[in-house]
Amino acid sequence: MSGLTPAGFVVIAIAVLLAAALQASIGFGMGMLAAPVVALVDASLIPATLLFVALLVTSTTALIERRHLDLRGTGWAIVGRIPGSVAGAAMVAVLPQRALALMLAAVVLLGAGFTILGWAPRPVRPTLVLAGAASGLLGTATSIGGPPMALVWQGKSGPGLRGSMNGFGLFGGILSLALLTSSGSVSRGSWEVALALVPVSLLGLWLSRHVNHLLDARRLRGTVIGVSCFGALILIGQQLVGLA
Repeated sequence: MSGLTPAGFVVIAIAVLLAAALQASIGFGMGMLAAPVVALVDASLIPATLLFVALLVTSTTALIERRHLDLRGTGWAIVGRIPGSVAGAAMVAVLPQRALALMLAAVVLLGAGFTILGWAPRPVRPTLVLAGAASGLLGTATSIGGPPMALVWQGKSGPGLRGSMNGFGLFGGILSLALLTSSGSVSRGSWEVALALVPVSLLGLWLSRHVNHLLDARRLRGTVIGVSCFGALILIGQQLVGLA
């Protein structure tokens, strides 16, 4: 299974468990929380493994919150997502794993920085299309496509944010995986690890129902920012050491 050691799989499973709970609770965070950890353990699993796992979480959450899905806004975001995903698949095909890992870390830190600053662009048509394009490019190349859309939709209520983010993520995940598969960028090991993580993802979905009663969105967002930044900084340090 992708040459993973048992210890390595356990580390990834814990990260995916927490990330799945976070994704289902606030509508984003799967990539931001889990991707730096997965990249540290085995960079070859990025982005396909997490995209597959995220697909399970987003489809289930979108179904639960379907009444709160912003169809109009999601539609315009998808218009941008399509060309962005094509560009992201091309980047995966031509860039080395080290470059993708550094890009992943930079995306995490940039997204966290914007979130901390509280920047909130208006969810109008041009902004939605542009955010969808950025999400497609980053999500396909690094599995972290949530921050651009979360910035635009951060003013929504909890159910509205979860429904719209996961509805958009469901379409985007299918598109990204299809493009990566057609370009030969998805290894057998990625699928094997993703399938092994399905029970962990389902457990994370179940956990989110309890987390929602214990932590509000503000505390969850603070948690994902802190953990993601820590993981991104470790990932950058690892890559820099590898260059020495």
